[in-house]
Amino acid sequence: MNVKKILICILALVLLCGVFMLLFVHVSLQSRASSAQTEQAVWPQEGIQPFRLPVIPDNLTLPEQRANYLALHYWDYYDFTDTTCISRPQETEQILSDYIHVLPHTGEQTAQVSVAKLLSYAEKRQSMFLFVANLLEKYLYDPNSPFRNEEYYLGALQYIEASPALDKLQKARFAYQLQSVLKNRKGTKAVDFTYTLADGKRSRMYNLKPAYVLLYFNNPGCRTCEEVQAALEASMVVSSALKYNRLKILAVYPDDDLREWESNRTRMPTGWINGYDATQSIKEKELYNLRAIPSLYLLDKDKTVLVKDGTVEQVEALLERE
Repeated sequence: MNVKKILICILALVLLCGVFMLLFVHVSLQSRASSAQTEQAVWPQEGIQPFRLPVIPDNLTLPEQRANYLALHYWDYYDFTDTTCISRPQETEQILSDYIHVLPHTGEQTAQVSVAKLLSYAEKRQSMFLFVANLLEKYLYDPNSPFRNEEYYLGALQYIEASPALDKLQKARFAYQLQSVLKNRKGTKAVDFTYTLADGKRSRMYNLKPAYVLLYFNNPGCRTCEEVQAALEASMVVSSALKYNRLKILAVYPDDDLREWESNRTRMPTGWINGYDATQSIKEKELYNLRAIPSLYLLDKDKTVLVKDGTVEQVEALLERE
């Protein structure tokens, strides 16, 4: 075979691979948005159409434009009149999981509007409205959910608060959650509190004056706390910020068993401020809603919340920006 034929064969293979890759990406995107879009796996009953995605207009070419459109129209073809889905929630949960993967590609405001729009579709039937609201709570608010995002959930809570679909009693849980989400919210001033050191001296969190303060609410003996503490100690970004006095870490024990705290306080790294809440105001007055321990809050020099109940990776990302 001469060189020309070899080149033609190679070109043909490259083009063929390109076609297959495009097909693979297309199928993958369809599957992410609805894993049961084919073979009518989502709606198996006769006469019920399977869930399908909206068609994104061709004139939307930028990735964020396309993501925004998809987020705002994602549920256009979901059958909110089919209340039988309440008895088989796993199907809707798969669709919801795929939907949540779209939201990070939009702005926070668009995500909130999108979540509120989802509830508006379900509002005509109270049972469906509660079904969707409960799923959003499970995925966006539960501290054990990998999709947890209070900013997205805020759109749902604000819609529920104003909706006539539920009475005051039915809204009570969501009203409490709304207060929690708005408390120490990202971009707002963190609530000040007093902490006590091992020698009995007390100080206020606002007295700390570095560029950043990391609040580390923890419990001695908590396995997840140990993992988070180890990750903070191993972080080069955190270590550098501590070394150059750009960061102070305030470890706070919010419970009342001081024997537990005393027996474990020497395990806290040197250079960290290790205190406890002697007044129990953090919990009793709910200054911080510690739904899960440990809990990390990163504040700037003005005590504005940069990361609320976040991860070590989120803290590192903020510190690296400076």
